Amino acid sequence: MTSSVDYTSPSAQYAFDVNQSPLFKLDQNNYINVLGIKQLNTLENISLLDIFLSTDHVVEPHYHQNAAELVYCISGAVTISMLNPFTKKVLSYSITPGQVVNIPQGWWHYEIATVDRTHLLAIFNASTPEVILGSDILKLTPSYMMAHTYCMDENQWKQTIAPVQPSTYIGPYKNCHRGTANQSHPYPYQQPYQHQPISYIPQYPSYLRENGSSRQ
Repeated sequence: MTSSVDYTSPSAQYAFDVNQSPLFKLDQNNYINVLGIKQLNTLENISLLDIFLSTDHVVEPHYHQNAAELVYCISGAVTISMLNPFTKKVLSYSITPGQVVNIPQGWWHYEIATVDRTHLLAIFNASTPEVILGSDILKLTPSYMMAHTYCMDENQWKQTIAPVQPSTYIGPYKNCHRGTANQSHPYPYQQPYQHQPISYIPQYPSYLRENGSSRQ
């Protein structure tokens, strides 16, 4: 087995405090720390995110273009959903401490905490966990292109995405002021994973269900 790391170098690092490596912080209960080759230079083909969430907070929809992700629940409870690009169905798994979900490389996914003090460890088979965030796609794609492609009114699209902040990472925003009619959960949480995968399709609009996103 060959290695690109020079283990004889005096600059080789073998220990690191991930608490000192913030990636994103929404508040004291919702934040993400990161460990990759930039933090620990002897890492090869492995990196991690240390994720802390309170109830109903979400790691926003995103995908990792360079790595698969294994999410391990340390404490609390979380529902992890991902879009299977082959079946065109959304799979969701509710897990508690000691349970894991594997997310293949490039799959669109998101995580929502169902209790306070949820702590997750996301492990990647790459030395840096690269990511494409849903908020960046929404805000950085030119409005005229979205409107033209999907036959939309451009001004309406701009108004709809106006509250979206680039690189959201964890939502909802602290200054979120939705109407009370929109504050209910978008889909029912599943019971914790029990030996066999529990999959379901959230309550999408009928036009999506008609295109193959129906309950399994």
